[in-house]
Amino acid sequence: MRIISWNCNMAFRKKNAAILKYSPDILIVSECENEEKLKFGDLTPTPTDFYWHGDNENKGIGIFSYSNYKLKKFRNFNPQFRYVIPMAISGGNKLNLFAVWAMPNKENSREGYIGQVWLAIHYYKTRLRGDSILIGDFNSNKIWDKTQPRRLGNHSAVHNYLKAKNIHSMYHLQTEEELGKEGTPTYFLYKNNTKPYHIDYCFASNAFLVNGFKFSIGEHKDWMKYSDHVPIIADFK
Repeated sequence: MRIISWNCNMAFRKKNAAILKYSPDILIVSECENEEKLKFGDLTPTPTDFYWHGDNENKGIGIFSYSNYKLKKFRNFNPQFRYVIPMAISGGNKLNLFAVWAMPNKENSREGYIGQVWLAIHYYKTRLRGDSILIGDFNSNKIWDKTQPRRLGNHSAVHNYLKAKNIHSMYHLQTEEELGKEGTPTYFLYKNNTKPYHIDYCFASNAFLVNGFKFSIGEHKDWMKYSDHVPIIADFK
């Protein structure tokens, strides 16, 4: 099973060939336009299943299945955490997939960005079991824990909460690097390779990791013509 996440920096209909050549079973795209704009079968290859959520028709989060997997949003989906989208996946491996695009909360800044994730993982805590994967643009890193003291939760708190539930960051398991000292960036401010940050993640339950996995990150030179983010690719055996 291959799951790919990419913040495409809008206009996915013009860029989808670049990511679809990597043959995702499930694809999560942040800053993705809605179905009317995507024009399946014309501008965008038609997925076998699709879900989109957003406030702006040009900039939401799209979840695509390009395999036999089917997507079903949780009945208790809470729009308060509007870009943490919980999906029950069926049609092969069954899992609870949380597609993440951590965004500000205009009404309460304390609940923005990683605060959205912190609240969501507590709200959905009974569904965070041995069949869970959280993947996407978290817009967060441990390096900002102390510079954002008023934000509800922080990156380390989210990481540790998930780890206590045996849900682990694939990148850190694979590289054995320390949290906040990641050597491979996923985002480049203003697309500048001198301003790199690691802010995209995939957290997966032990059950998806024990038989082997591979976590890959795109390179700046290949992706900056499309977006300020590179894709992350999670392969499970």
